[in-house]
This record gives sequence, C-alpha cells and structure tokens, in this order.
Amino acid sequence: MTIEEELVLLEDGMRRLKIEWDMFFGGGAKKPPYDTQWRIETTIKRLDGTRNLNYGQRFRLNSMVQRHAMFSDQWRQRMKRREEGTENRHGRRVDTRAEAPPPAPTNYKVQWNDPEHDQEKVASLFNALVAAKKQLGENVDTINIDGFRRFVKNKTEQLKRDMRCQNVEYEVGVENGKVSLKAKGA
Repeated sequence: MTIEEELVLLEDGMRRLKIEWDMFFGGGAKKPPYDTQWRIETTIKRLDGTRNLNYGQRFRLNSMVQRHAMFSDQWRQRMKRREEGTENRHGRRVDTRAEAPPPAPTNYKVQWNDPEHDQEKVASLFNALVAAKKQLGENVDTINIDGFRRFVKNKTEQLKRDMRCQNVEYEVGVENGKVSLKAKGA
C-alpha cells in the first residue's frame, strides 16, 4: 500500500471516528469508540515515523494530526464533564449549583404624624412591602399605591384616636413565612 493510499484511509478513518463520537455523545451508541481511536492513533504514529514522506504528504499528515489532537481534547473534556455529572447524555450542560433560597426580607420601620404630609415615607413603606412580598413569592398584583395611601391614612387616624398618641409607627416584617404590616402608636 502506498503512502498516498494510507493517508486517504487515515482521513476516512478520522471522519468515521468523529461520527462515532458524535453518535456516542448523542445517545446513539452505548460505549465510546476507543478501539477506533486507538487504530487511528496507531496509524498516525506509524506514518509519522516514516522517513520517505515528501513535503506535501508531510503537510497533509501534520494537518490531520493537529485536527485529531483538537478533537481528542474536546472528546476528553466532554467525557470528563459526563463522568462528573455536569453534562447529560445529550451533551447539554447540567447546572450543578444549588439554588440558593432568597434572602429573608429585613424589617423596615417608618414613623409619621400625618401620612398626607409624609408622602415620601408612605411611598417608601409601600415599596418595602412590595419588595418583601416579591422576595417571598407572594402575589403583588392586588395592591396599589392609591389604595395603600387610603389604608395608611385611615389606620393612622384610628390609632391616634384609640391610643391617644401623636405619631404612628409602621413596620414591614416576616412572620411564619408571610409578609406582615404592623402599626402601633408611638
């Protein structure tokens, strides 16, 4: 067999090897094609040791060797990911990071005498309430700022009357896994 024929067979074998690896990573083959890879590597070593290659043949062999090295490295990395469990059998990466639970909302307190004059404080209390509900995955579609302002105004007037106090303190917190809004006289 001439060197040209061996180079053609090597090129054909490398194409088949790539197809076999693709079939393995795609789930069509049960075991990796290590035997075919071994035959290709043996042929490469034998041809590389041949002294009577002309420049064109040497160039062709070296380009095939480089391509084989590149594919071998890719196959090795994919096998490593599969063995580590970071890639499933269809070649898709698996997220191995554990999903961290959202941080628990911190308590937010605000105090005022008249919510009509402290609109910024009312807005910040509303934003804290919405943010806490979102962090815990509660529905926030049913609350709006205008209804919240009316609620705070009425509650403030009621507490000032009942508790005979000048200021009312509101606190957004979490109790039993749910967001709570507490008001007390100050």
